[in-house]
Amino acid sequence: MAVDYTVIVVYLAGMLAMGWWGMRRAKSKSDFLVAGRRLGPTMYSGTMAAIVLGGASTIGGVGLGYQYGLSGAWMVFTIGLGLLALSLFFSARIARLKVYTVSEMLDLRYGGRAGVISGLVMWAYTLMLAVTSTIAYATIFDVLFDMNRTVAIVLGGSIVVAYSTLGGMWSITLTDMVQFVVKTIGVLLLLLPIAVVKAGGFSEMKASLPTGYFDPLGIGGETIFTYVLIYTFGMLIGQDIWQRVFTAGSDRTAKWGGTVAGTYCLVYALAGAVIGTAAKVLYPKLASPDDAFATIVKDELPVGVRGLVLAAALAAVMSTSSGALIACATVANNDIWSRLRGVVRRDGDTGEHDEVRGNRAFILVMGIAVIGTAIALNNVVEALTVAYNLLVGGLLVPILGGLLWKRGTAQGALAAVAVGGLAVVALMATYGILANEPVYYGLLSSLAVYVIVSLVTPATDAAVLAAWRERLAGRGSEPASAFEKESVTR
Repeated sequence: MAVDYTVIVVYLAGMLAMGWWGMRRAKSKSDFLVAGRRLGPTMYSGTMAAIVLGGASTIGGVGLGYQYGLSGAWMVFTIGLGLLALSLFFSARIARLKVYTVSEMLDLRYGGRAGVISGLVMWAYTLMLAVTSTIAYATIFDVLFDMNRTVAIVLGGSIVVAYSTLGGMWSITLTDMVQFVVKTIGVLLLLLPIAVVKAGGFSEMKASLPTGYFDPLGIGGETIFTYVLIYTFGMLIGQDIWQRVFTAGSDRTAKWGGTVAGTYCLVYALAGAVIGTAAKVLYPKLASPDDAFATIVKDELPVGVRGLVLAAALAAVMSTSSGALIACATVANNDIWSRLRGVVRRDGDTGEHDEVRGNRAFILVMGIAVIGTAIALNNVVEALTVAYNLLVGGLLVPILGGLLWKRGTAQGALAAVAVGGLAVVALMATYGILANEPVYYGLLSSLAVYVIVSLVTPATDAAVLAAWRERLAGRGSEPASAFEKESVTR
């Protein structure tokens, strides 16, 4: 294992080095939170793919393949579909808004009265996303070093907090690019073909497993529909995803770079399901489907390759964790704390260096909170489900309504957030947290209230809509920093 340990240690040291390098570029609020809004197609595609393909997509995706066969790809597949929809239909308009958070977009569209409530919902979602990613370190470090759970969480979490605090989005972008390359080599180019060969090839896999393992809809239509509601629509409105869209250097980069990343997700989804199916042939009686990834890596891969593939799993967790952490800190600072203090800046930035220090402090504080919460909780699947249900049930309608329907009003948006959120909570209490009904009926109630209240209340002020259209057209922008005047990074 010495070679494998060396690979992992070099990888972790590289992440910290990237954080230090990124710190030198983070000279303004724009640099720190959205990488100066100047990423080119290559970096944008890589970092977008890295943020959406985390530990759940890698370890969980293989586990679903182990349990259901090829149809286990649907969870990650719907993530890719959501990213494709976001990139093709919404990303260019989102990038032109020149904001930092989803709540700022709602304020612009509805006249400054929808941001605080939506900020609280988004903060809860990003916090729990960061917590679940941080807990995953325990699984990976246990395989690597037989490490105590708490020590593993503190070690992995501290590295992510360190490089994220140092350079903000620049550090995260640079580390995500490394993580994207490591995941591609480790999972797609190494683990996938080795797993299939070890299982005897596709013909042996088909002969050894029930035919349902090769049914593309074997996981069930209702499950697929729920994945679409939660993950496809979740991709359209999550702060962690939007904050990456804000980094795009141009409309074209946001649209086509995201399309490449979404297509990559579809390939990654199928790869995870095939690896899981191969693991089912090799280890038909594992205690848990989620053990499939670690087992096949530990037992079937040669020395060195094993370390690289485990580094790929670590990369998947770190990319999601860092993206969720900076999103959580950005929302906490810009949408909650600054609003409570009454110092919201809607048009441009002042005091750039002070704002960099403030956002850096919030990442550090939120990072410590995430690590502490991850240590305290043994299983946060239900908590993450609550966060996703609240996100989709409460925020999907007012966000997409604001982008697509000019008659939507602030009163309608606030009512949709409140009614959709309360409906989701009440239905989870009735049907159970993991039931499908809460998100179904929560969305329907949010949509109904949004339309009805918007139609019976005065239309949004013409001046607000005019300013909104100016921003959508890309004619409202923040002052450029020194780094933003450089050519777009390739």
